[in-house]
Amino acid sequence: MKETILNPLFKGNPISVLVLGICSSLAVTVELKGALVMALSVTIVTGLSSLVCSLIRKSIPNRVRIIIQLVVVALMVILVDQFLKAFAYTIDKQLSVYIGLIITNCIVMGRIEAFALGNKPIPSLVDGLMNGLGYGMILVIVAFFRELLGSGTILGFDVLNRFGYVNNGLVILPPMALIILGCIIWVQRAIQKDLQEK
Repeated sequence: MKETILNPLFKGNPISVLVLGICSSLAVTVELKGALVMALSVTIVTGLSSLVCSLIRKSIPNRVRIIIQLVVVALMVILVDQFLKAFAYTIDKQLSVYIGLIITNCIVMGRIEAFALGNKPIPSLVDGLMNGLGYGMILVIVAFFRELLGSGTILGFDVLNRFGYVNNGLVILPPMALIILGCIIWVQRAIQKDLQEK
C-alpha cells in the first residue's frame, strides 16, 4: 500500500516520469486557480473511475472492456463538469473544453487498465487518487511559475509587481509550459538516478 501511495508522486509520476497527460499541463497552467481545479477534477475522476471499474471488473466482458471503462469515465467527468457549472461557473468557463477532455486523458484509462482491473476496490481507489495527485502536483508547480513570472501574481494576488517587476509575456505562452515541464523532468531525473537512461 505504501508503494501505491508514494510511487505516483515521485518515482512513477504520470507526467514527469511516464510523460502522460502533458497536453493539459500546457493548456490550463496559465493561472494557478485553473490548474488547482483541473488537478482536483482529474484526481476525483481517476479515483472514482478506478473504484467503480474495480467493483465491476469481474462482470465486464473482455470484448467490451474499453467501452465500459469509457462510459464510467464519461459519467464521472459529466458529474464533475456539472458540479463546476453549478458552483464554480467562472472557472468552468475558463477551463472550457479541458474538463470534458479528461475523458481522453491517458492517465485515467491507464490506471484502470494497469491497476483497477486487477485489484480490489480500496487499493484501486487509492491508486487512482494518488495518480491524480501526482498529476496535479506537476500541474500546480508549472502553474505557480507561469502565473508568478508571467503575471506577477499568485492566485490573483499581486506578489512581484509591487516591487517593480515587469510581467514576462513569454511565460504565459504554451511553449514556456513545456520548458518548465522539461526542467521539472530534468531535476527529477538528476535527483533520482534510477530514472536516468543508460
